[in-house]
Amino acid sequence: MLDIEKIRADFPILNQQINGKPLVYLDNAATSQKPQVVIDSIVNYYTTINANIHRGVHTLSQLATDAFEQSRIKLQQHFNAKKSHEIIFTAGTTHSINIVATGFTSLLQKGDELIVSAMEHHSNIVPWQMLCERTGAVLKVIPMNQEGELLMDEYDKLLSNKTKLVFVNHVSNALGTINPIKEIIDKAHQFGAAVLIDGAQSCPHIKPDLQALDVDFYVVSAHKLCGPTGVGILYGKEAWLNKLPPYQGGGEMIKEVTFEKTTYADLPHKFEAGTPNIAGVIAFGTAIDYLNNIGFENIAEYETALLKYATEKLSQIEGLKIYGTSEHKTSVISFNIGEIHPYDIGSIIDKLGVEVRTGHHCAQPIMDFYKIPGTVRASFSFYNTFEEVDVLYNALLKAKMMLA
Repeated sequence: MLDIEKIRADFPILNQQINGKPLVYLDNAATSQKPQVVIDSIVNYYTTINANIHRGVHTLSQLATDAFEQSRIKLQQHFNAKKSHEIIFTAGTTHSINIVATGFTSLLQKGDELIVSAMEHHSNIVPWQMLCERTGAVLKVIPMNQEGELLMDEYDKLLSNKTKLVFVNHVSNALGTINPIKEIIDKAHQFGAAVLIDGAQSCPHIKPDLQALDVDFYVVSAHKLCGPTGVGILYGKEAWLNKLPPYQGGGEMIKEVTFEKTTYADLPHKFEAGTPNIAGVIAFGTAIDYLNNIGFENIAEYETALLKYATEKLSQIEGLKIYGTSEHKTSVISFNIGEIHPYDIGSIIDKLGVEVRTGHHCAQPIMDFYKIPGTVRASFSFYNTFEEVDVLYNALLKAKMMLA
């Protein structure tokens, strides 16, 4: 098991009080906290090597470029991408998805079909709806059951030679369900369809092997992985990235520019127009190092135990209903207590120092499926403790008593 007290000492934000109570941060599915080494990495960049990359022969530019590209290699190795130029730096998961959705505009025809799951974040719904509006493609949905699991038999029925792209989250942000993405990918490939997997919620808990998955596109946000906000990656197989047109025009993504014609740079620069978030990319590499030093197997083992304890503890509260009860899930518990509005619960337990997320979690179709306005979502990370679960439990009892 992990040395949790030692780990918690790495996160300066955890050592504070909220409303006079010790902070219990249980909103990790929204964003993770940052260890001091990641914060130091950002400060170090701006204080010692601040310079633009890929564009200068001077020493600082070369140092910045080396640190930036080293992060690309770290991420390639972490996710087991075949080539480093298959890792494209973006502003985050949403940006990554939009790059692919926009690129497919020129690859689709009216009547082509796209498949999405019923448990997607809005970021993995809206860009594809916009793509369908531009192209005349048709969006089809894999339904889910009451346990929060995809109905794979129905997925089989949706697949056809008209299917051009399938996009599914690896883990549901609202329910914690781990989807059977290898099966989804393999079946889509049988019909020649490409697959994009939203890995924003999975990567803090799971270390995916992209070559083993044989996935065409995989998208990630750094801020879920103890890294900074405003940074992410788009992984794409080289052949697919070469098929897609550039998402933005500008500096860095060109090979040659004249007023008559522009030719585009090779991967990865084709998709990295303009000055990137250099400090953020470097710090992303630092965050990946930090997590790998702890070990994802250790993280998974600890978080599984924490989830089991929290599920059993919260289930003791009369009237509490958990949404998302799949056997295969990450450390997320979405719930309501009777008819009490989740916002009211969140507001009261915040006064007790407990930070959770309330609402539809940018997954409104899930809430519509359950016919509820939203849920309270407690999402745990490897730096949370069993004692914090007890604090959450007692805070919920108090909220229930006050709101009943």
